[in-house]
Amino acid sequence: VQLQASGGGLVQAGGSLRLSCASSGSTFSSYAVGWFRQAPGKEREFVAGISSSGNHTNYVDSVKGRFTISRDNAKNMVYLQMNSLKPEDTADYYCAADPYYSETITSKSWAYDFWGQGTLVTVSS
Repeated sequence: VQLQASGGGLVQAGGSLRLSCASSGSTFSSYAVGWFRQAPGKEREFVAGISSSGNHTNYVDSVKGRFTISRDNAKNMVYLQMNSLKPEDTADYYCAADPYYSETITSKSWAYDFWGQGTLVTVSS
């Protein structure tokens, strides 16, 4: 399974961006997917996750109410809509797929076997 993240860019505080994660694998729809981010000098952090069916989602507290994760299994796509962006959201954002638990979302990066390259989100104050 190959993943490709896109949609990052430079935005002012309070603005919005939508990240996309595209997969070329036919089994992508059976995997839970997570978005992680890593800011310079910081550890990688779980941001949001969605189950394979899309029925379950999970968010880190700092983005609840501002970010929304969704997926379109017919298109092999997962999205992260980010609203009310803050400078502290600045980071490289990565999408990842967990092939082991389809309806359970874990925040542990080691559970995700497949990773896309990062897409940089920069929020200016």
